[in-house]
Amino acid sequence: MAQQNKGKKKGNKPRVKVIRINLAWLYIPFILLIVGMLYSNKGVPAQKIEWAQVQEIVRSGDVKEIHFVRNDFEGTVTIRPDSLGKYAEMFGGQVPSKSPHFTFMVSTKFDAEKEFGLLNEALPEESRAKIVMENDSKLWSGILEWMLFPILLILMWVLMFRGIGKNMGGGPGGGGGINPFNAGKSTGKLADKKNIKVTFKDVAGQHGAKEEVMEIVDFLRNPDKYTKLGARIPRGALLVGPPGTGKTLLAKAVAGEADVPFFSISGSDFVEMFVGVGASRVRDLFAQAKEKGKALIFIDEIDAVGRARGRNAGFSGNDERENTLNQLLAEMDGFDSNSGIIVLAATNRVDILDKALMRAGRFDRQIYVGLPELEERKEIFQVHLKGISLGEDFDMDTIAKHTAGFSGADIANACNEAALAAARHNHVKVLNSDFIEAIDRIVAGIERKDYILSAEEKRSIAHHEAGHAVTSWLLPHGHALLKVTLIPRGNALGAAWYLPDERKLMFKSELMDQMCSLIGGRVAEEMINGEPSTGAQNDLERLTKLAYGMVQTYGMSNTIGNLSYYDSTGDRAYDFNRPYSEKTAEAMDAEVKTLVAQIHDKTLKILTDNKEGFLKVAQLLLEKETIFAEDVEKILGPKVKPSTQSSPEVAEAPEEDKESDNSNE
Repeated sequence: MAQQNKGKKKGNKPRVKVIRINLAWLYIPFILLIVGMLYSNKGVPAQKIEWAQVQEIVRSGDVKEIHFVRNDFEGTVTIRPDSLGKYAEMFGGQVPSKSPHFTFMVSTKFDAEKEFGLLNEALPEESRAKIVMENDSKLWSGILEWMLFPILLILMWVLMFRGIGKNMGGGPGGGGGINPFNAGKSTGKLADKKNIKVTFKDVAGQHGAKEEVMEIVDFLRNPDKYTKLGARIPRGALLVGPPGTGKTLLAKAVAGEADVPFFSISGSDFVEMFVGVGASRVRDLFAQAKEKGKALIFIDEIDAVGRARGRNAGFSGNDERENTLNQLLAEMDGFDSNSGIIVLAATNRVDILDKALMRAGRFDRQIYVGLPELEERKEIFQVHLKGISLGEDFDMDTIAKHTAGFSGADIANACNEAALAAARHNHVKVLNSDFIEAIDRIVAGIERKDYILSAEEKRSIAHHEAGHAVTSWLLPHGHALLKVTLIPRGNALGAAWYLPDERKLMFKSELMDQMCSLIGGRVAEEMINGEPSTGAQNDLERLTKLAYGMVQTYGMSNTIGNLSYYDSTGDRAYDFNRPYSEKTAEAMDAEVKTLVAQIHDKTLKILTDNKEGFLKVAQLLLEKETIFAEDVEKILGPKVKPSTQSSPEVAEAPEEDKESDNSNE
């Protein structure tokens, strides 16, 4: 006994080894059975013949054995091995490798003993066939026939319901599997603080959004600080902004900082094909949160379940999604008190959310997580550059300016692409040129080395891009030129790259100058070639969109007046009736055409007055394929700067223009 107890610590319980049986092993016998059947069927199959043919084969003395089943009136014939070659034609020219070789059937009046006896008596003893006759009891086939279906039902029951018990539904320690009783259970994950390593220190930029989210964490940590003054803790906060700006990352930081349980779920997890499942999951999620007392619930991509009700009632009857939304509304602001529970949600489609979901008392706060500014982009770069070996020529300011309009996800991608580019070029460290190449690749696409352009095409593209560059250079409100290239990337045969001013408001004169820059390529083609080409398709698309924006959205038309037909609420998304008359639409079209004509004439005058410099820029571009702002400055002089006076007509910078400033023109 002393030896048995040796080494055992006092108070320790003996470990019980739990053997878990994976029911997937039950499939192995079925697989082996199928494989065995496939292998058993290899070779030439037995041929079916008539009784008269059997008699002829037996009389020839080539039959080794006849096996006959009396109650089935069916038999098989096995040929002697040395006689198989005679019957190769009956097997398609092949010699069968397995027996029996023939099968036959007879009528119920067949007298087996008499017929087989007569055949063998007519043959010499050494040529007689062995006759085996028996009755098939069919015991096992009957048992299998009756038991196969119940066995399959039992297997399905075990596989589907194996999680029922202590650990239903594959929870912690559960056996997993498919459990139909868990269809209405919430799929929200309770975050484990040990596994969450993201904190607010890891969230670069987004200072305003981060400050508001940190306040929510403080609500949960110190509720008495606010309630003793009569304040009510907000029910929820909605993170709104473009994709890739860090909304989910902020939620992860909240999970890492908060001292309360954190439930995370996606909006699409509520949507199911079964009626009532989504609403049941919402109830179960809030029930789990209430059990914790104080908790934080994060719903990512809430637009999957929070879409406005009845908006497309004429085209869809998805009442299940609306029932789920109704349950979510009731849980967030129902009769029950959810004190201590805060709902945090994220979406980039706030315009399609239901108004009842957006009102105060449910989502009390909307936290805008926008595209990072210049200084914020520098902070984000510092986060993603921690594991990258940088060269001495790396310039953070230049790279940050190059990435205007980039989101946090885009910046992370740019850092990774730069490292990949450095590896492709066998650089020891990631150089500044690698980052420039990575940004070019993200914005315009990969360099198309397979494009073979004729001399005429290359000349036309050079004048097109030079028209963009010269027009922008000579206009006071044109974007600062970075470089011009003839190297094809993506679908673009050439590109002019700019460093736009990151401004929130734009004057009419600035929009006009940008439109001149857009049409500069088309005007240059007309001057040099005498006719336009298809290369200005993207330029004209953006020009038309900007012109209609000035007339329809920003109220910058003397004919239409100070009217805006832009719907920022999204209520008219499915309304096929325009909010203006046909006469007004005709006036808008006429005003846009007049505006574009003025832009065209102004651009033509600029390029005509500076034709010598324009042609020099195009020729230099043909020689070098890529030129920079310094090269253009040597030809045209310093960039024209705007005057101190500004137009009284102001427009908020359109999101589309801000995103496309780095795109090819």
